[in-house]
Amino acid sequence: MKRLLLILCLLASPVWAVKPSEVLDDPALEARARVLSKGLRCLVCRNENIDDSNADLARELRVLVRERLVAGDSDEQVVTYLVDRYGEYVLLKPTTGGANAILWVAGPVMLVLAFGIGFTYLRRREQGAGPDQLNDDEQRRLDEILKG
Repeated sequence: MKRLLLILCLLASPVWAVKPSEVLDDPALEARARVLSKGLRCLVCRNENIDDSNADLARELRVLVRERLVAGDSDEQVVTYLVDRYGEYVLLKPTTGGANAILWVAGPVMLVLAFGIGFTYLRRREQGAGPDQLNDDEQRRLDEILKG
């Protein structure tokens, strides 16, 4: 039963998301389209590229990529066209410049800041961890209590 389930899962994989009607006649252009499709996010699916997605919007994006390539656009022009039209969310690997630089830097900076705050807190706690000094009367009274 488990083997049957595994076989069915493998057969249901999105490997066949690109329909034969979408494939270009020119193998070089098709290879470029496949490479570009692997780097573009399906806007319907979560973190899935348009090459593997069965969503209608992913199909439209695959067709659009192929149309732009047939029209003579370079790979960069196709990606720029899609980013202009759909925003940077369409890229599976977002750029590191502009406003995204804040997102790329924020995580490591917060981690270093958290370690710094934790280290400072522990150092201060260690320095002030000892009991307050007792005056002579308190010390004498404590000694009497401890002796019994």
